[in-house]
Amino acid sequence: MADLPADGIDTSVPNSARIWNYWLGGKDNYPVDREAGEQYVSVYPAIVDIARAGRHFLARSVRYLAGEVGVRQFLDVGTGLPTVDNTHEVAQRVAPESRIVYVDNDPLVLSHAQALLTGGSEGGTSFIDCDLRDPERVLRIARDELDFDRPVALLLMGVLGHVDEYEDVLHIIRTLMAGLPSGSHLALYDDTDADDAHNKAQQEYDDTGAVPYRLRRPDEIVGYFAGLELVEPGVVACERWRPEPNPFGETVSTSTLCGVARKA
Repeated sequence: MADLPADGIDTSVPNSARIWNYWLGGKDNYPVDREAGEQYVSVYPAIVDIARAGRHFLARSVRYLAGEVGVRQFLDVGTGLPTVDNTHEVAQRVAPESRIVYVDNDPLVLSHAQALLTGGSEGGTSFIDCDLRDPERVLRIARDELDFDRPVALLLMGVLGHVDEYEDVLHIIRTLMAGLPSGSHLALYDDTDADDAHNKAQQEYDDTGAVPYRLRRPDEIVGYFAGLELVEPGVVACERWRPEPNPFGETVSTSTLCGVARKA
């Protein structure tokens, strides 16, 4: 495990990307993250199922976009730490010529950028050090890596709760989608506030001094897709979106919502 911190990484407070990595069985985390992760699980054990369901949705949605839709460009904003089935791995298994641009501003994620930049020779991957709260800059830099005359799949997987105000979230989504051409898609999942135990666990985590995460009402998550054409089955729990055999074992119900939508 990553018990020796890399330069610029604060290991005195827990970090959501590292905790998520811990819940998914990764090794890129520190004692403070494992302690916070275990405390979260003690209050809300289903968080591990949520982490797995979100990861499985990412893989299914990318396979759908690269396969059935034929998208060859992916903009993965808030990618987090590498684990199994990263976006470029899934997309390039379907279409080796796929191009993936990752965006994050977490120091540990940046230190692992080389692990992400391993795309096949036919396509490629690149990494942008940028905050999703600056969507104009994300688009400006991504234009150097992607062809904005062709459809792009925008991925926002489990990151929008880091933006406190709902209107700011909508601004980010609208700005990013406005900069992408017709035929582009938005794929995302986010956690809801539908479970009291989840709310309690999240509040206790926020109280540690870590960057907080805002759980949203289900109708707010549905609102993320306003103005776009939802792909069937619409906005549903992660495990219900075009389900496949679950690599993590028995499928369980979660309160995390997801969806894929197309820009006309």
